[in-house]
Amino acid sequence: MAISAQTLMRSALGLAFIVLVAGSNAVVAQSMLTGEWKATADLNPDKIHLSFERRTERGGRSQMGSTYAYDDLQGLSREQARSGGAVKFSLVREAGRIDCEGVFQNGEGSGTFRFTGSQSFVSAMKSRGFDFEKNSFASDDGRDSENRLFAATTLNVTTALADDLLSADFGKLDVEDLFKAAIFKVDSKFMREMKASGFPNLGMEELVKARIFKIDAGFVSEVARMGFDKEPFESLVKMRIFKVTPEFINEARGEGLTNLSVEDLVKMRIFKIDGEFIRQARAEGVPLEVEKLVQKRIGVWGK
Repeated sequence: MAISAQTLMRSALGLAFIVLVAGSNAVVAQSMLTGEWKATADLNPDKIHLSFERRTERGGRSQMGSTYAYDDLQGLSREQARSGGAVKFSLVREAGRIDCEGVFQNGEGSGTFRFTGSQSFVSAMKSRGFDFEKNSFASDDGRDSENRLFAATTLNVTTALADDLLSADFGKLDVEDLFKAAIFKVDSKFMREMKASGFPNLGMEELVKARIFKIDAGFVSEVARMGFDKEPFESLVKMRIFKVTPEFINEARGEGLTNLSVEDLVKMRIFKIDGEFIRQARAEGVPLEVEKLVQKRIGVWGK
């Protein structure tokens, strides 16, 4: 059986970033994180993939990486990355700055980094209801505030993003929601479009799913034209996962299956029941019913 939409969403989140989100009362401006960085020049000449890794006090690892434009990295150019040699560069964001030293050779780089968080960013976020110093029991090293700020820096979480999300009346949001919004490009415009398309009460989890599975106002309209204009949001997710397209629906209806639900269509996709299979089954006397066609597919019809 196919994996669930929830599992797919969690997998996508994990592949995008390993974000450490917890809290402590550390004085962020006076403490730093250190670790190692690695970089690979991207196929896009204006981009470079940069990852950061550090050890925690309990022997674990914190690693996150992304592709950045060279313009985001102060002190590093494409020519330096390609030609090689010693480098010093910085990723400077509202949440803090990551200062890097190391060496490049043939488009591959490595070295050490030092991260310094911004206390003014912490204060600005707290005034908006996002507490980067909130206590949690999920810590692996007791440096939770810095971990959050470090994630915010690599993801470029900003007060402007917080203000934008708050303006759309998403409901109660936390720091982790900011990370999700930054990773999956969820903003107030997208939220308003989904509200206007008939889904006024989606939370951040559903909006992330919408981004992962490419569900937008245009797809909602397309689903309505297929004859499914009052389906719940999860039905749209299933349609995307199992590739229930207008072409597939028209093919099934053209073979005589005219009263199909989304669940029927999903089941047909799972068991690979298409127009050709329907015609063959009908020639063998199988009734035009989804359950009977499934039984035929798995070899139990007529037994």
